[in-house]
Amino acid sequence: MKKFLLLLTVFSLSSCAELQQIATQYPGLGTIGTVDIAGGLKEALDNGIAKQVSKLTATDGFYKNAAVKILLPEELRKVDSGLRKIGLSSLADEGLKVLNRAAEDAVKESTPIFVSAVKNMSFTDAKTILLGNNTAATSYLQNSTNTALYAKFNPVIKNSFSKVGADQVWANIINKYNSIPLVSKVNPDLTDYVTNQALIGVFKMIAVEEQNIRTNISARTSPLLQSVFAMQDKK
Repeated sequence: MKKFLLLLTVFSLSSCAELQQIATQYPGLGTIGTVDIAGGLKEALDNGIAKQVSKLTATDGFYKNAAVKILLPEELRKVDSGLRKIGLSSLADEGLKVLNRAAEDAVKESTPIFVSAVKNMSFTDAKTILLGNNTAATSYLQNSTNTALYAKFNPVIKNSFSKVGADQVWANIINKYNSIPLVSKVNPDLTDYVTNQALIGVFKMIAVEEQNIRTNISARTSPLLQSVFAMQDKK
């Protein structure tokens, strides 16, 4: 019994020392709870949507942004090459442009989906995410919502294809290419492809703002952001 009490005392002292070390290293942990940390992470993601994702909704938001521009899938690069060889470079250029136009239009329509996803998401370990890498919150959002967002985003992309005329342009492109002698016929699912590429672009832009908030104190434009991300500065 005495040995047990002695071990318990030693363990308790060790635990107190560790807690004191943690409190010294991360003083904010004493006053900021998990709920506040989660709120700060959500605000950072909301800022990413408001400041960065909104840029994607403008004309050329995807098409002239090298970081997120949607390029042709591998199986369609031969289509692009084949059209150019027979003097249809302008049609090939238009095909690429309308893919990006569909993404720009779809992001504009579906931004509320991302806002709702952030509002309703539950962080399983907010402190770990806060003290993680510069895009940890964005990665968590992507991993926990990507499947559900795809299901909501895909029909929006499909509608946008029709809205911006991408479906007609690509029907013409595919018919022209398939009429070239000796080529293998193609019939790609461009809605699926653009949906995935648009989602990748959205998360990439959200990550830009998260990284900015984590590394640039002046980007923390609210008391909550300032108090929460001050903790990760000391890690």
